Amino acid sequence: MFATPLPVTQHLGRLQLADLAVDSFPYTSHTTSPYTSHTRGSDALWVGVPLATKICSAFASRVVASLLTNVGLPELIATSDEDYLALLIGLAPDRDRLRKVRERLAHSRLSCPLFDTEGFPSNLLDLYEAIWRQELRGERKPIDLRA
Repeated sequence: MFATPLPVTQHLGRLQLADLAVDSFPYTSHTTSPYTSHTRGSDALWVGVPLATKICSAFASRVVASLLTNVGLPELIATSDEDYLALLIGLAPDRDRLRKVRERLAHSRLSCPLFDTEGFPSNLLDLYEAIWRQELRGERKPIDLRA
């Protein structure tokens, strides 16, 4: 569905009526947009709409895959044109499967780091401190703050 631009709050209200958001590629919907009529990946997930995407090699095509992984829905990430089409054809008409995905998304929305706006500043500070400690030790390796 294509729709006319609306103010953000109205856009989000309309967006939650969708059954499934279909991402674009090779440039995925990301997390921010200057246009209120453009669905941001994080907006769709925030209002509880499952979002299917296809991941490619460029950074700009991996953003929504990261969002979906963060909210615990990696099965909505396709790796090829064929897989993406199969995912969409299989998911769109399957009301029970969509309902289950929406339920998982609703649960995860309240607990995943992606939407933890209160914990984000503290977590970011912890990450900066861990990066600085590595720098002082002359190290460069992945940092897992959950460890």
